[in-house]
Amino acid sequence: MLDYNHRPGIAERINAAVDAALEAERAATPPRDYLGASRLGLACERALQFEYAGAPKDEGQDFSGRSLRIFAIGHELEDLAIRWLRAAGLDLVTQKRDGGQFGFSVAGGRIRGHVDGIVAEAPAALGLRTPALWECKTMNAKNWRETVAKGVTVSKPVYTAQIALYQAYMEATVPGISATPALFTAINKDTAELHHEFVPFDAGLAQRMSDRGVRILQATDAGELLPRVATNRDFFECRFCPWAARCWGLPG
Repeated sequence: MLDYNHRPGIAERINAAVDAALEAERAATPPRDYLGASRLGLACERALQFEYAGAPKDEGQDFSGRSLRIFAIGHELEDLAIRWLRAAGLDLVTQKRDGGQFGFSVAGGRIRGHVDGIVAEAPAALGLRTPALWECKTMNAKNWRETVAKGVTVSKPVYTAQIALYQAYMEATVPGISATPALFTAINKDTAELHHEFVPFDAGLAQRMSDRGVRILQATDAGELLPRVATNRDFFECRFCPWAARCWGLPG
């Protein structure tokens, strides 16, 4: 008699074990107890409030092992980008003398950011003024092409908000960093193509994002729920939100 039951092959068994290990490692990692500057540009303040408060995500919305592998590959590619830029002559500093990452902490440590690097010097031929903030992101081919075509400010406003906050808050420890455009690098994960562009400091954006962070902290402390980004659950941002069911199950 034929056996039609599927029997996992070696690839499936190993991959399942790898993903289970990564998911267990993630589950054992203490959650953030602060608002990250990399997230403050998110469209919905209520979603940021859920994130800051550590609200459980909807069922099936936790990061899968595959997602965690994608994140890990992104980090490795950023390390490669550091090596490549240094080989091109940039004096790219990514750690302080004590070995810690450059960053800032405000609002009693409840708003924080960690920068990818600071360009201390660069060959004159590159036209890069220093000191300059360096921010690196990895993207799939579709998002990378959009960023190249439109620029990061239009295509990825969350990244632009992050850069503005970093430039503003790092000024105290790296004088002049807000007076020079940041260097943004995007890596195409599918083709290894590199995109670089200058991002001038947007003081108004930095102030709006800082005010937003304070507003989220104050509302959460007071037990108040901030408005949703949309009035319809079918809105694009809502359809991909990991707290959508929780959010739309609440009044307001």
